[in-house]
Amino acid sequence: MRPFLTAEWRNLILLTYAVDPDLLSPYLPPGLELDLINNRAFVSFVAFDFRKTRVKGIPIPFHINFPEINLRFYVHDGDRRGVVFIKELVPRYWIARIAKSVYNEPYEAINMRLEEKIIDQQLIIKHDFKYQGQSHSLVFTAENKPYFPKENSTEAFFKEHEWGFGTDAQGKRTEYKVEHPIWKIYPLKKRFELNVDFGQIYGEQWEILTGQIPYNVLVAEGSPIKVFPKKKS
Repeated sequence: MRPFLTAEWRNLILLTYAVDPDLLSPYLPPGLELDLINNRAFVSFVAFDFRKTRVKGIPIPFHINFPEINLRFYVHDGDRRGVVFIKELVPRYWIARIAKSVYNEPYEAINMRLEEKIIDQQLIIKHDFKYQGQSHSLVFTAENKPYFPKENSTEAFFKEHEWGFGTDAQGKRTEYKVEHPIWKIYPLKKRFELNVDFGQIYGEQWEILTGQIPYNVLVAEGSPIKVFPKKKS
């Protein structure tokens, strides 16, 4: 099957938080179960670089390279593991519109900026964005020596998922497959800087994440990816 979208996802920052499973119930598509670790559910705040984007093989002018920031949680359908998105932020209007119309994904287009640089073998990543007039930012520094974590590690659990799940306009479950090779991760050099008001972006129920120490933090190298057409399940 021909992919609907191809791109590269690079330098993926994942800050993962343990949350009450009941908090995720309103977002859970029909027929899915939360993917738990020791009976705990998780959400990840993810920021990364979208590059070389093509929709059905066609590049959309001014919508090829851009950052994305999303909040997602982890689910499974039997042995099929995947993610569900609570909100996805991009700086490009047409990317948000296409994702909403084709996948019914919760995208919004906002003002965003990404800086990436390598200095003395250190990878420095900075995201700045505004949501409804309020400024937010995150800065990460990692050693530019990516490596493969162990297959059964916590890092592997959060970064490797083959399925995206959601719902259509009628509330029925949808799914789509995402293909990419296993990602390496970067060793973190120092504590990250995070200035994000989760309640302001995602609603007051998510204010609990503001200032909370993450359960897990990682930066993945990323790779070329393929996103296949959505189907009902």
